[in-house]
Amino acid sequence: MKYIFALAGNQNAGKTTLYNALTGSNQHVGNFPGVTIEKKEGQIKKYKDASLVDLPGIYSLSPYSMEEVVTRDFLLKENPDLIINIIDATNIERNLYLSLQLMELSIPMVIALNMMDEVRASGNSIDVKKLSDHLGIPVVPISASKGEGISELIDVVMKTAQSQDKSIRKLDFCTGEVHKAIHSISHLIEDQAKEAGYPLRFAATKLVEGDEPTFKELNISENQLHIINHVVEDMEMKLEMDREAALADMRYVYIEKICEDTVIKKQETNEQIRSEKIDKILTHKYFGIPIFIGIMFAVFWLTFGLIGAPLQGYLEEIIGITTEYVSDLMMRFEVNDLLHSLVIDGIFAGVGSVLSFLPLIVVLFFFLSFLEDSGYMARVAFLMDKLLRKIGLSGRSFVPMLIGFGCSVPAIMATRTLSSERDRKMTIILTPFMSCSAKLPIYGMITMAFFPENAAAVMISLYIMGMMVAILSGLLLKSTIFKGEPIPFVMELPAYRIPSRRSIMLNMWDKGKDFIERAFTIIFLGTIIIWFLQSFNWSFNMVEDSTHSILASIGSVISPVFIPLGFNDWRASTAIITGLTAKEAVVSTLSVLTGASSDLQLSTAISTIFSPLSSFAFLTFTLLYMPCIAAFAATKRELGSIRYAVMTAVYQTVTAYVVGMLVYQIGNLIL
Repeated sequence: MKYIFALAGNQNAGKTTLYNALTGSNQHVGNFPGVTIEKKEGQIKKYKDASLVDLPGIYSLSPYSMEEVVTRDFLLKENPDLIINIIDATNIERNLYLSLQLMELSIPMVIALNMMDEVRASGNSIDVKKLSDHLGIPVVPISASKGEGISELIDVVMKTAQSQDKSIRKLDFCTGEVHKAIHSISHLIEDQAKEAGYPLRFAATKLVEGDEPTFKELNISENQLHIINHVVEDMEMKLEMDREAALADMRYVYIEKICEDTVIKKQETNEQIRSEKIDKILTHKYFGIPIFIGIMFAVFWLTFGLIGAPLQGYLEEIIGITTEYVSDLMMRFEVNDLLHSLVIDGIFAGVGSVLSFLPLIVVLFFFLSFLEDSGYMARVAFLMDKLLRKIGLSGRSFVPMLIGFGCSVPAIMATRTLSSERDRKMTIILTPFMSCSAKLPIYGMITMAFFPENAAAVMISLYIMGMMVAILSGLLLKSTIFKGEPIPFVMELPAYRIPSRRSIMLNMWDKGKDFIERAFTIIFLGTIIIWFLQSFNWSFNMVEDSTHSILASIGSVISPVFIPLGFNDWRASTAIITGLTAKEAVVSTLSVLTGASSDLQLSTAISTIFSPLSSFAFLTFTLLYMPCIAAFAATKRELGSIRYAVMTAVYQTVTAYVVGMLVYQIGNLIL
């Protein structure tokens, strides 16, 4: 028999860490809301017949956000055999609120009481047996990050799933007027709930709450609607609070009774006390954002200077030695000159120039993963809320934008977590202005050639420029196409924690692997095409001077367009076009076109194409213009129209052109 288990819980409760521990998955762990956008499935270790579905982190089963919709639809329609509900033991009252709603679904459930190590370290305690007796379901204490209690949890889960007794204890925690309302409506809709496959208690509670999807699923008649409204209005009048507040109050009253009997809380956990002290500095009203900019400056300085640059130098030497060895070997065996040129001047020059930037990618994502998993990036979203509201978005939009610093494709997909269609579309348009990791090789190439002493300053200026352009674009869109107010932003900040080495290493591995895969697929193919086009003329005769090649003639037609930006060399315009396949292709294209076999040779070669000022204008354009084809496809998929995707790409490219031109023209006047 095959089992399907659902893993559900609040955001930042350690859900994805537990998922990795149970399945051995390489999924990245993050501490900011929205990291798990869609359900992910894996096989529980040692049990081939047991699949675990990782659902998005949520706070309730009310369909206010896309995460809640995904989770609710899966639990109601896919009928999992059991729910593993992970709870943050350091914040048990808040987490039990979701647990009570999950129990209303009448699906067998096991609670994984996470972060018990932190509870014990603070001198607090939780009576697990009493908690289990109160709820009527198994409760297993664990520490997902340390691997404590994982095997015990698997045993309890499998035993519960394999048990012949599938009956669920009916936990009736409603009282007073709410009790009357729920039970009155239960009698009214019993047959419809059964027909729709909805648990009766869950359906009645949702109707009291005023949940629109439930009204539609149960096909509530006008007469029934009138009765339900009358019952709810009577409840609200007697309790002197609205329907949602009444339900929340009922649940929390019950949770308080459970916690009084099971939780001994002498003080806040060490992590919570430490977090409050750190937040007084890092989330300061006036200094919070400057501190964030300072932290990012330090990250770039370490990445492109102290740590990343030496590592890049070592890898470049290895690539150079390998290139020379292969070239000598081919000459020794008298390999055809055409094939020799393809391998050395095409593949090795193009792919090798991109691969040399691998250390920068890995080092940068080491620091970003550390900041993300420590809980700091969630604070940055909180800090950015006030700023983003001024451009018509909420702090919640910062999550996709933050992901955009890694890659635009998952960032665009992450906008599904935004409940407002207006906010979602605006965020999709603005997110590609955030500098993705694929552009790092371009920045590294230009800064090495023109700004070696000020690499960190150039990097931070580009990232800030991307954010400033997004802000100005947001103000423009807010006052024209997307008029209206942003949705409210509510977020529970996780405690600061030392990230696990495994989590950081997995993220670095994922980013490095993705970079290498792109180098040996898209970039590999692209360099062969570029080599061919710059080695032959329209008569398909090999040319000694690439200025007479097919590529030169195509690039020469386009290059005059970029004269206002300070560069009109056909090689630069060609690199911009190939950058649409993947931004790393800009570097490989210039390497092939200039015949550079090392980063030092490439730096020397591109100094003949750009001046320092025009090179910065080139950086500005590559920062802001239309992202890669994959990001364009994601935009089309999320916006649901090729027309809107094209309009978005045109807007981004025109913006890049205008800003790049302003950088060059104003810089030219000043200098």
